[in-house]
Amino acid sequence: MLRHAIAPSARYTKASNDVVRHPRLSSDAKILILYVQGLPGDATCKPLGELARKLGIKGCAYQKAKRQLVEQGYVHEWRSQGEKGRWTTEQLVANTPLTSEQAGCLRKAPPTAPSTASSAAPLTASSPGTRFPTVGAPTPRRAGGYKPVEDHSDKTTPHPPSQPEPVAEPAPVPAQRATTADRTQLARAERVLLSLRHARRELHLGVREARALAVEAVKWLERGMSESDLRHALLAERPRDGVRSAVGFLRHRLIQKLPEAPARHRPHERPSLPELVECAGPGDPHVFRPLFDETECPSCRSAAAHPEPEPVPWRERVAAINGTPAAFPAEG
Repeated sequence: MLRHAIAPSARYTKASNDVVRHPRLSSDAKILILYVQGLPGDATCKPLGELARKLGIKGCAYQKAKRQLVEQGYVHEWRSQGEKGRWTTEQLVANTPLTSEQAGCLRKAPPTAPSTASSAAPLTASSPGTRFPTVGAPTPRRAGGYKPVEDHSDKTTPHPPSQPEPVAEPAPVPAQRATTADRTQLARAERVLLSLRHARRELHLGVREARALAVEAVKWLERGMSESDLRHALLAERPRDGVRSAVGFLRHRLIQKLPEAPARHRPHERPSLPELVECAGPGDPHVFRPLFDETECPSCRSAAAHPEPEPVPWRERVAAINGTPAAFPAEG
């Protein structure tokens, strides 16, 4: 391969080899971060999505590029709500990977205004390579450890959510209670919540949002509701003015329309049986359970009330049938 390269003297952007040769960044992600890096200071107030559209990066290509930049620490976002319910999104684009803590420090630090002495001092010719990053030091690339989240719109929205309270993370389950059944129920509830986007686009949830709401949805499954019944209950009775916040709407419905717990049927208590006593009637010794204060068993009492007649000899039975007196043998 032959190479012919002339270093530009003006209108160039100094790109780091870590970005250009990054194995986990696509060409769209690299072009986007280099484009933002070379913008003047007054052009950085636009959202990242609008800058990407100027480069022809739209739709799924932009979502993929942005997700890669977020995973590798080049892009950080913070979404907050104002006093009137207006949501705003702050974005930070860095040419070196930053952790969440480092990005938070840059966000909280006020912008430094140049002093009079520094502004009056003559400009010195210095090499761009002598600058140091504001936060942190160069570190090797780190892969993994980041869970991708659903992307929200870069622009602000004027609609306040139905529930102004922030999304609460699910409480940690103790180790002795974190059984396989609990994890299976949470996975089922999370799968139902994430599937709502296919029926109604306004109920689109992120992975973390669905995981937080799954704690309330599990209560429905524990009370005998199937996944189909839960999905139908969340999609029924669409609000007239639409859904402003999918998280707030679903949390309110999961809590307010929670079905009653099924009644638990207690087993009937068997009455205590009387003790066995020995029967005082004739025959072999045997025992029975008296109902009151009787001393003989039912069989003996029945035999005493209805005694059996003495057996009649067969000759007398035959004579009675023939109507003749019975003939007895002569005594010898």
